[in-house]
Amino acid sequence: MNPTKLIREYNQAYFLGIGGIGMSAIARYFLQIGLPVMGYDKTPTPLTTALEKEGAIINYNDQLDALPMLVQRDLENTLIILTPAIPKDHAQWLWLIEQKATILKRSEVLGQIARGGYCIAVAGTHGKTTTSTLIAHLLHECNINFTAFLGGISANYNTNYIRKTDGINYQPKGNNEKENNSIHPSDRNNEAKEIIVLEADEFDRSFHRLNPDLAVITAIDPDHLDIYGTPEAFEQAFVDFTHLIQPNGGLMIQEKLKIAIAKNIKSHTYGTSETANYQAKDVHINQGDFCFTLTHNQTEIAPFRCGLPGHHNVQNAVAALGICQGFLGLDIASLQKGIASYKGAKRRFEYVHKTENYVVIDDYAHHPEELNAIIGSVRTLYPDHQITGIFQPHLFSRTQDFAQGFADSLSQLDQVWLMEIYPAREKPIPGVNSEWLLNMISNPKKTLVDPQTVLEKIQTEKPQILLILGAGDIDRIVQPIANLYHKIDVRTQ
Repeated sequence: MNPTKLIREYNQAYFLGIGGIGMSAIARYFLQIGLPVMGYDKTPTPLTTALEKEGAIINYNDQLDALPMLVQRDLENTLIILTPAIPKDHAQWLWLIEQKATILKRSEVLGQIARGGYCIAVAGTHGKTTTSTLIAHLLHECNINFTAFLGGISANYNTNYIRKTDGINYQPKGNNEKENNSIHPSDRNNEAKEIIVLEADEFDRSFHRLNPDLAVITAIDPDHLDIYGTPEAFEQAFVDFTHLIQPNGGLMIQEKLKIAIAKNIKSHTYGTSETANYQAKDVHINQGDFCFTLTHNQTEIAPFRCGLPGHHNVQNAVAALGICQGFLGLDIASLQKGIASYKGAKRRFEYVHKTENYVVIDDYAHHPEELNAIIGSVRTLYPDHQITGIFQPHLFSRTQDFAQGFADSLSQLDQVWLMEIYPAREKPIPGVNSEWLLNMISNPKKTLVDPQTVLEKIQTEKPQILLILGAGDIDRIVQPIANLYHKIDVRTQ
């Protein structure tokens, strides 16, 4: 076992859980650098199908005899990458452990890749995917070379892995802090570094594997208490993350977060109040778009029009601008164009059907605060309409930990359709189920549903505004719902 061996020194890689959103991005990186990729996943998905077309060899059998012979015969030169979602009794994993194969967690591999470049890492309970994808899009619009490992599928590029090499390698405009407040990829070790954008995931303490040059912290609402134990321990993990930022590096942090930040970094707050270093001022809706003026320490920089709706996405936009304009000093006109043309990430406030008659929005929201954000934003956009929400809780432990928060958030809807809990990696917890949660929701217009019931209710009730919410396998009914609404719209014309 040789965990210090560099990625390019292996003959091949084998992914246990290759179809995960984070794992597949790394697999795509390996394929691009010419490293043969094989892997296992439980079931075929659009992501695994795409990976197979790109050259990966994937099996869907967890038994040992499905492990490719190329892996078995050359374990010493095979890098095994593991996702935390793989069960501990997985036959292939157990055998690989017995054989003392080199097995690295996804976060360890990502950390190794990031250390080779100038890393921009986005952390936080909510907004990681949107903000990191937006930073990548802004770099692309500014013609800057970069590599991005994303936690969602970018709607602009239809991928979770973006690598731009036909632009310019970013160089500093000057390192005199009095003249230029920017931090640049060539400041560290006096050499140019490739910009690498990624999500700093707090699950399983993955973000503690990183040493970013620039970082964002969007939110620290307690989550993953099955790992951290208490909200205080969860918050401390983010404090520890700030101490992993490179000395003289930079941090953008949401203005409401009052944590002890490492002293040897340059930090800026962002938000919508005048106390924030970077502020979204005069936020308003114009022709359906959220618009604002960006200010730095109350000095106006420029007006911006968001391509993605929602108050929370205004905050995400300011965080991204703080990185790209505040720290990297990129061109304002290009940033304005980039913010306006940003289409978001799949399942993040994604319009899957939008006409004069009906609107269907799909969102990954799986925490009470995320539900509050999207429901509140939709209320702002459609103040005179009834809003129906389909929600699938994610994890028994999260549902148990935040049951009252989920009930309060869902009660804001005009009508609630609640699906059964998606267990993911967990075993059931006695008494914790969707019927238990449904009884806590104060809105009387509530019911339990399954995928078939959802389609039947849409057919009969035809909700004008429908939200599809959750992080489990609820995404499987998104396209059938979109298709059904298309038929309903055709019939009403």
